Amino acid sequence: METFFALCQPGLEPWVAEELRGILPADAEITPATPFAVNVAVDDGGVEFKGEWAALYRANLYLRTSDRILVRVGAFRATNEEELQRRACTLNWRRYLSPGQNVTVRVICRKSKLFHPGLVAEHVVAAISERLGGALSQAHPKQADRVNPAQLIIVRIIENRCTISIDSSGVSLYKRGYRPAIAKAPLRETLAATLLLASGWDRTSPLLDPFCGSGVIPIEAAMLALGIPPGLKRRFAFMDWPGFDEVLWQIIEREAHQPRTASCPPLFGSDRDAGAIRMAEQNAERAGVAQYIRCTHCAVSSIAPPPQPGWIVTNPPYGIRIASKHDLRNLYAQFGNVLRELCPGWHVNVLSNDLALLGQMKIKFDTSIGMQNGAIGVRFARGTVPHTA
Repeated sequence: METFFALCQPGLEPWVAEELRGILPADAEITPATPFAVNVAVDDGGVEFKGEWAALYRANLYLRTSDRILVRVGAFRATNEEELQRRACTLNWRRYLSPGQNVTVRVICRKSKLFHPGLVAEHVVAAISERLGGALSQAHPKQADRVNPAQLIIVRIIENRCTISIDSSGVSLYKRGYRPAIAKAPLRETLAATLLLASGWDRTSPLLDPFCGSGVIPIEAAMLALGIPPGLKRRFAFMDWPGFDEVLWQIIEREAHQPRTASCPPLFGSDRDAGAIRMAEQNAERAGVAQYIRCTHCAVSSIAPPPQPGWIVTNPPYGIRIASKHDLRNLYAQFGNVLRELCPGWHVNVLSNDLALLGQMKIKFDTSIGMQNGAIGVRFARGTVPHTA
């Protein structure tokens, strides 16, 4: 059984763990009577879990909230470069790499005698080259997440304890492939999926995003409701490993292509930016869910929600990246007025960095959930639109 680590943005760890616990193998031929993942443990910046290779393949294919999946190659103590290289050389690198392969090494050193990231990376590459019997080609870290990425290796040395991991994902998992064009202040696909899970959306009721931008929330909602795995149309780094089990992968991929459900509730996205709406429509088309989403060019005051109650999940402007010189209090106040008039009884979920702005909506919110949207600390506010007297 291997040890894996699902990396994610700060604050998303509970939903990564929830996803891992909820995905079970559907084919006994793959892992007979064995759960998808065991010993799921939440840590800062991700979730550790154990499983066989099927767990690794499925995690990359199915997880909506994680950025990448690492494999723990080894862990040991090291207080100097010679000890680091000697111990790293004993690890089973032939399972993941071939001589001459292009790699990039990211190093984190804290409270350790080994403190120079460049030197650490050099000695790890030397150790792997020695183990493989051929030199590796070391690439710049920025090449680790391009269309044809170098194989990423992550080295963490904390208080002289060295943990070496290898990335199994390649291009970050939030890059689903349907959004080459993005509007201003884009919301990551992984964060959008997390908002939907955290909102408690039942996947059968209508869902509306009145600040939809490039459409990521309704698109992720459609994929969630239809059971479309987010990694279905992409390639992963583990496919280039010498130890890649292609037969196992083909079984898992066939399973992923099986239809989950043919039904999808009404999904609506609107935005006052006509260009953003065009992007949203194009992105929905690329994602294969355009027929399930109605995109409308309109201001929040002109939204036309369906009569039956549903969910609003949205990421309105913060005043940091967009319109930073404008006073957004009127926008939030107007948003609240529109919801009370048109959406009584609806569940409303708003991502915001400013509790004062949320207060302008005059809706009682639970703001206990904190997250990161890029480098911005935000709160995910959850509430219900009150019925007017």
